[in-house]
Amino acid sequence: MGWERTERKNRLQKLSSEKSRCRECNGKNKTEMIILGIETSCDETAAAVVADGNKILSSVISSQIAVHYPYGGVVPELASRKHIEAIAPVVNTAISDAGIDSKALGAVAVTRGPGLVGALLVGFCFAKAFSFALDIPWVGINHLEGHINSVFLESDPPPFPFVALLASGGHTSIYHVTSHTRYELMGQTRDDAAGEAFDKVAKMLGLGYPGGAVIDRLAKKGEPKNISFPRPFIDKSTFDFSFSGLKTAVRRYIQTHSDDYLHRIPDIVAGFQEAVVDVLTYKIVHAAMAKGCDHVAVVGGVAANNRLREKIRHDAERKGLTVHIPSVELCGDNAAMIAAIGYHYLKNGVVTGLGDDVFSRVKI
Repeated sequence: MGWERTERKNRLQKLSSEKSRCRECNGKNKTEMIILGIETSCDETAAAVVADGNKILSSVISSQIAVHYPYGGVVPELASRKHIEAIAPVVNTAISDAGIDSKALGAVAVTRGPGLVGALLVGFCFAKAFSFALDIPWVGINHLEGHINSVFLESDPPPFPFVALLASGGHTSIYHVTSHTRYELMGQTRDDAAGEAFDKVAKMLGLGYPGGAVIDRLAKKGEPKNISFPRPFIDKSTFDFSFSGLKTAVRRYIQTHSDDYLHRIPDIVAGFQEAVVDVLTYKIVHAAMAKGCDHVAVVGGVAANNRLREKIRHDAERKGLTVHIPSVELCGDNAAMIAAIGYHYLKNGVVTGLGDDVFSRVKI
């Protein structure tokens, strides 16, 4: 392990030297830290170039929806293969779109986990080799921290501290955020994540994949009051979530209305969506009140849901809270958010060594 410590020390010294040179630059001509972000945790191959942690110079995303659509969900082996095919072209395009040469990059930030191990390894190994070839620092990033920091890529980010709801296909959690890199977990799902529930309900109804987008669209044609589904864990005693029972309630409704449920699909998805949105909204508002925070953020793929964005703004503002939600393009998996949080770790001298590896599961 001695070589790893030596290599880490050398890279820390190099980063410190670069920061010193940056400080020597005067006034408005101060050198920017330009970071290449890479994200391959699931079914999007993404790369972005971000300056100083908040200025997006380019963002490129290659989606695999068409590949996984016939299976109704992500097939890990197929995802890994597609990442291998796409990673180099996507990175090259991101650098080109940013209008820079690769030599202008000061560091690389890459998703290290959680996610599909095979998919993560593609981006992680590419970043490792890329940074080594350019002799620049690199840092492995927790994907969840990337989502939380996505709000800082917008023009009006929240001040610290704030409470964040992170809702995606694999995670549903609430955090008390006190800095770019410090978070307190207040609650999380005990079973299915919100996005996972959307996908599974869409699959039950034969609506296709990904479920979140199709349910969001179809629910506008339905009336949520026509079919009422349970609101699990909707109380102030805990900030945990559970969506497995709600998913089961939808299945039972389909089974007990097998003769005519097809005609009620818009109402079914509207009722289901409203149940999920009610729980998410209730939890984030009361979490903010419990912590005495005036600002809340909603991040992750489910934050793109139109009804969730509408209801959280309405209910939170009634309580005097300010809501921060990234643009739809920054809600899903993207590399700009990875570069954004990478900037803060690199600025503090945190780098990753060549002997480090990816991880599939983690809690923050």
